[in-house]
Amino acid sequence: MNFNFQYQKNPNFPNRYISPESLHQFIYENLSDYVSEIGKSTLGFPIYKFSYGSGDINILAWSQMHGNESNSTHCMLDLWYSLESQPELKERIFKNISLDFIFMLNPDGSKAWARRNALDIDMNRDYLQGASCEMQLLKEIAFSKKYDYAFNLHEQRTLFSTNSKNPATLSFLAPSQDFERSVTETRKKSMAVISAIYNALKAQIPNQIARYSDEFYPTSTGDNLMKAGIPVILFEGGHFPDDYQRFGTRKYYTIALFTALSSIGLLENKTFGYERYFEIPENKESHFDIIYRNVKLNTDFECVLDIAIQYKEEIKDGDDEISFVPIVVEVGDLHRKKGWKEINCAGKKFISQNKFPKLDAVQNFTIE
Repeated sequence: MNFNFQYQKNPNFPNRYISPESLHQFIYENLSDYVSEIGKSTLGFPIYKFSYGSGDINILAWSQMHGNESNSTHCMLDLWYSLESQPELKERIFKNISLDFIFMLNPDGSKAWARRNALDIDMNRDYLQGASCEMQLLKEIAFSKKYDYAFNLHEQRTLFSTNSKNPATLSFLAPSQDFERSVTETRKKSMAVISAIYNALKAQIPNQIARYSDEFYPTSTGDNLMKAGIPVILFEGGHFPDDYQRFGTRKYYTIALFTALSSIGLLENKTFGYERYFEIPENKESHFDIIYRNVKLNTDFECVLDIAIQYKEEIKDGDDEISFVPIVVEVGDLHRKKGWKEINCAGKKFISQNKFPKLDAVQNFTIE
């Protein structure tokens, strides 16, 4: 592909947190010609579908099925903003495809910065039962016409790496449609697009692209849409080095979305190059955010151990950006795990009102 895409961050959304109100206002002021309201959430927030393109290849995509995964919304906002200053490139891409993009499928969870919807339903496991009105809406749209591809856009936690050293900044999956994980023609189409993304980005973020587990989940959205004959591509934005606001992830997520759209328009043989999919390393659950090594506790006996910290993300009332709360998630011998930040506490003092850290509680100690 010979596309000179120039990424530009949409300045209207400087933070990782996107409130439904700010998204709706932007849509109303900037995208009203291409957007329609397709339904409402459990709490009554409108859900919008952005439609653009004149091509014969129909693509459906949706963001923030999990409310605390905003990079999936950012990537579309950034892509459109970038293409506005590259009109020839925009025309070239969208003459081959027609994109329907559902913004913020779970606005209730997005408002609260929560994974689940207002009824505490994990919508990505609600496909068969359809207990959430948001899933009912997605299924209605998905079968309203013949879609050639579907993009299921997500984010993953900082736990994952590609090689136990580099973070899995982007991960992808061509979901299975049966327990045998059969490599069907439908899956091959998804694999071919993922292979194109991998080839385009692997030099830009070397050793930071992974492949998600293809274990079959009978109630999940992607697996069932694949089973129904729609090639599904799961996007997962992950950790970027020293960047918990995920600005780097946001950039490469957007480039990945652009690459997927442009490659689909060019793939005359829809499964060409799918074999390269298996060259992508699998995600490894290898890291914590912080590990304090060799901590000597203030106990009556000799006790030296490791303490793992993971940040809990939350939005506080009145804030326009998320906060990161350090939580103790593991204590003991952690030599098989790594931290994105590691602190050697040998010869230092454990300062706390307690003799030992409490699991699943906010970090209440310092090391001096």
